[in-house]
This record gives sequence, structure tokens and C-alpha cells, in this order.
Amino acid sequence: MIYGMISKQNKLSENSKLILSMLIFGTIGLVRKYIPYSSGMIAFVRGLTGALFLFVFHLLQKKRLSGELLKANGKKLCLSGVLLGANWILLFEAYRFTTISVATICYYMAPVFVILASPILFHEKLTLKKVICSLTAVFGMILVSGVTQTGFTGIKGALLGLSAAMLYAAVVIINKKMDALAADDRTIVQLGIAAAALLPYVLITDDLSQIEVNQSAILMLLVAGILHTGIAYALYFGSIQKIPAQTVALLSYLDPITAVLISAFLLKEDMSLLTFIGVLLVIGSTIFATCQKVEWKNKE
Repeated sequence: MIYGMISKQNKLSENSKLILSMLIFGTIGLVRKYIPYSSGMIAFVRGLTGALFLFVFHLLQKKRLSGELLKANGKKLCLSGVLLGANWILLFEAYRFTTISVATICYYMAPVFVILASPILFHEKLTLKKVICSLTAVFGMILVSGVTQTGFTGIKGALLGLSAAMLYAAVVIINKKMDALAADDRTIVQLGIAAAALLPYVLITDDLSQIEVNQSAILMLLVAGILHTGIAYALYFGSIQKIPAQTVALLSYLDPITAVLISAFLLKEDMSLLTFIGVLLVIGSTIFATCQKVEWKNKE
């Protein structure tokens, strides 16, 4: 069945692949709600199964990992892999302490952190437009966190989501500094390193003898690892190389929009008017900051 999904993806248009991957990513919070295991365990299984799935998919396409480039970027890959694993733990913890919509929107502050760091790290000009968009996104985050309504209580989930966003921004920055390494090669190794880094953490923090083997929970773990990591990343990286960057940036916001809709209409999680306004401000300001002109045609 899974191999059939992989084969069929070649028949999809590049835009369709990207859209499908974003819709899958947007449902990861829903899956997390039905897994009774620790965030560390979930992150470890996700990294391990995702890396194995992508590696097998890589072999089926008769591709080889670039040993020389992987070695040249070894330190950066190790650091980014460890940060990726920690990022997953924080994100899954955020899902525990707040709604899916709030956690996801907090997580999508990562592009704002990258924008703010770019003048120092990449010597890119910080334009007035980006400053205004960043400040708007921060204001939106204040509304999303609920601090204006409840004070500084009950915002643990939002803070965890923001921490996850900072780590993911660091991963993005490190990836931008890697030398000519193919995206799929990098992802396979980063997922594997993330799983390896998380294993000691899981062994120390989890009492494995007390873990109950629940069929539905195991199924959800496999869904998170194979569907939300392996298949989703295969679709994502199989499409972005042939789609204009501005289109990729725009379609990426299907992820948080999907999460917000699931939170509000499927899980019936409360969303106040201020929270909804905050969601619009964060998503809208980040889209405006990263997109100038959208091209819908694939590159030839």
C-alpha cells in the first residue's frame, strides 16, 4: 500500500505534491493527541521510522548518498539533527499544554526568527517591510498566547511552541550554510541523527518497563513516522526543487491553516475572537514578509 502511494506521487503535479505534504504536516497535532507516550518517545520513533522510510525510498529510486558532501558537512548535520530532535520534543509538549491551533501558530514564528537573524548571520538587509511584518507577527503571537485574557498563567504550551520555533529557525539557518548538499540526502541523515540523539534521552527519562503496548497507540506512532515524516518529506522534497520559491512559501501556510481548522471544527477546541485575530496576523504578516510575487507555473 505504502509503495503504491510512493509510485502514485510521480503522477501528481508538483504543486499537488506540495499541497498534499502541507495538509499531512497540518494533521500531526491531531495524531499527537491520540498517542499516550512521552514526547521524547514519539520524537524518537518519528525520526527513526522517517529516516528508514526515506532511505529505502532513496534506494528504490536507485540513488546514492553523497559520502563526500555528507562528510564535509558532518558537524553541521550533527548539530542540526540534535536541534531537530529537541525541536520535536518541544512541539509535541506544546500540543499537550495548549490547543493544536495555538501550538502550531507559535511554531510558525520560526520564519520571523530567521528574518530577524538574517542581517547578522547572512548580511541580508532588514527592510522596513520585514520589520513591520515581524512586529505584527509578534503582536499576533501575544493575542494567540491568551496572555491578554488570562495573564501569565496557562501559557506554558505557547512558550513551548515558541521555543520549538527558535530551534527550528536554528535548523533552517544551519541548513542554509551547508555546501551543495542535496535536500533528500540531508534530510535522511538529519532524521537519523535526531533519532540517535533522542535515544539516550528516552532511555533516561522514560521507564520503558512501564510502557503499555497499545495497538492503537502503536498505529498512531507508525502514522507519525511513516506518513507525517517519511511520505510527507518525500512529497515535500520531491516537489520544491521544481516549484518557484515564492509558491513554496505561500503553499507552506496550508500547514498552520489546516491545524487551525482541525482544532476549531474537528476537536472543538475553544478559539476566542482575539485568538482568531492573532492567527490571521501571524499567518498574514509572515506570508506578506516572505512573498512578493507568486508564480503558479512550474519551472521548466
